[in-house]
Amino acid sequence: MFGYIRINEAELRIRELDLYRSYYCGLCEDLLGYHGRLSQLTLNYDTTFLALLLTSLYEPADEIRGEGRCIAHPLKKHSFSRNAYTKYAADMTVLLAWYSSRDDWEDERKLRGLVVSGALRGAFDTVCARHPEKAAHTARCLERLRELEKQGEGATADETGACFGGLLAEIFAYEEDAWAPALRHMGFYLGKYIYLLDAYDDLDRDAETGSFNPLLPVRKRMLETGDDFDGYMRSLLNMLMASCCRAFEALPIVENVDILRNILYSGVWTKFEEIYAKRTGTGADAGSSPDEDPGPADGGDEVPSAEEDPGPADGEDTVPSAAEDPGPETEPGEGPGQSRETTV
Repeated sequence: MFGYIRINEAELRIRELDLYRSYYCGLCEDLLGYHGRLSQLTLNYDTTFLALLLTSLYEPADEIRGEGRCIAHPLKKHSFSRNAYTKYAADMTVLLAWYSSRDDWEDERKLRGLVVSGALRGAFDTVCARHPEKAAHTARCLERLRELEKQGEGATADETGACFGGLLAEIFAYEEDAWAPALRHMGFYLGKYIYLLDAYDDLDRDAETGSFNPLLPVRKRMLETGDDFDGYMRSLLNMLMASCCRAFEALPIVENVDILRNILYSGVWTKFEEIYAKRTGTGADAGSSPDEDPGPADGGDEVPSAEEDPGPADGEDTVPSAAEDPGPETEPGEGPGQSRETTV
């Protein structure tokens, strides 16, 4: 994964920070316990958010909490929280890490990718057997993403972003229940946000190397017309997170809600603000504040009831079903893209 779905540590209370870290460490413990020591190297903030989100929604009664030491912190005990949802997040971490490592080897011939994918193969096979539908859907989405990237200028940022959004939508839906539509909605728009933010982050490097990046032709066209590309990216990403947050607010979450809101309304913007400031030569407070709720675009929709699938904002797509790849939504100023390396 990318590590973009993180907390804004400065805005959390000490108790909240300790609780977040306990789930981060719990996920690490489950990676070790279920998939071996090497799998701990795949630990990331994105699947920690997934573990915390599902734990907060379903409130498991059998959660295990404790303290322990690890290789990373051998001298000081750390708290951990483990349950069925940290175990599920550990499985999804391995699933995504294996595909990422495989792509590193096949696309860029990185030796590390070959070594890691080989070392994780046993754990990957275990996860595929435990979650066959999730594994099959992930494979379909990534294969579709590869096909789009091979089209070069025939693929748009909207289409490629929707592929990764569809992948994350299915991973967020832990089971088929009343909350699955809202969780898929969250995952879809958060996945698009992650994919496009990563493309925005790699823009200059990909331009220099000739690597695939669907945002390159969009920037080129906007520069030719004198439009503000960086401002456009802020607005586009803001709309995607607004859709994600509307689905989140439809869920009946009480436990840890302030931590989750810190991540969704503030933490996810910390990396964007770093990239934006570097590209534009402005401070991190340029434009809209990352601490603010992005809110629906143009006044937006009412927050839907928790019993129904949150509907899309005006001009946005509905969330795709788990059985099919998501289709594109219309984005202002979108144009044909070039190829970009697939990264999970």
